Amino acid sequence: MELAPGAVFLGADLSDLDFTDADLTDAVFDDCTLTEVQVSGAVLDGARFRRCRLIRCRFARADLRDARFEDCALSEDQQGSQFAFGRLEEARFLRCDLSFAKFDRVGLYGAVFETCNLRGASFLKADFGRSFGRSVVRSAGSFAGSRLELADLAELRLPGGDFTGCSFREADLREADLEGADLRGTDLFQALTAGAKLARADLRGAEVSGLDLSKLGSVEGLKVTFEQQYRLLTALGLDVCAD
Repeated sequence: MELAPGAVFLGADLSDLDFTDADLTDAVFDDCTLTEVQVSGAVLDGARFRRCRLIRCRFARADLRDARFEDCALSEDQQGSQFAFGRLEEARFLRCDLSFAKFDRVGLYGAVFETCNLRGASFLKADFGRSFGRSVVRSAGSFAGSRLELADLAELRLPGGDFTGCSFREADLREADLEGADLRGTDLFQALTAGAKLARADLRGAEVSGLDLSKLGSVEGLKVTFEQQYRLLTALGLDVCAD
């Protein structure tokens, strides 16, 4: 099988191939298997992965801009695939199992994780920002409908991000910058949130039991419902009484 731009792979086990520095721009992988593959320096810009099993793979310094992963499994036996020092700008992960995956110092501007399982995943200095001129830096990304239980999101910077319907149960959100983020319908039960910046974020409909506003990095303009205010005030130690 030739690793070339635009190549199409259907139902193949590609575990024995050498992907080092391969040019697979716009390649299509449908129902393929890659196990413990080192994808180093490969160009997968615009590649499409559908119903693939990418087990314990490591994508190091790979170009995955605009790549699309649909219904793919990237985890097995509590071991996830790794993405390190690469580019995943505008990449899309749809309905994928990314539990215990590691995103280490990768570019993720505009990346989308839609209805994905990211349980135990870690984002170490993952960059959702892009510079537009000398003094303008914008952030973009979405995790709508995804499971992020036990995920390591400490110091994540994604102001204005879409997290609607996400579960953050027992996730680490310490020092995360989520100002202006859409957090409607999220579950923050037992999440670590000390120092998290939530100014102007929308928390309406979220599970906020135990969320301590006094320990957040910012709260100005935080949106909550009347029902939620009682839980938040109770967590601050106030005795909220009916009129």
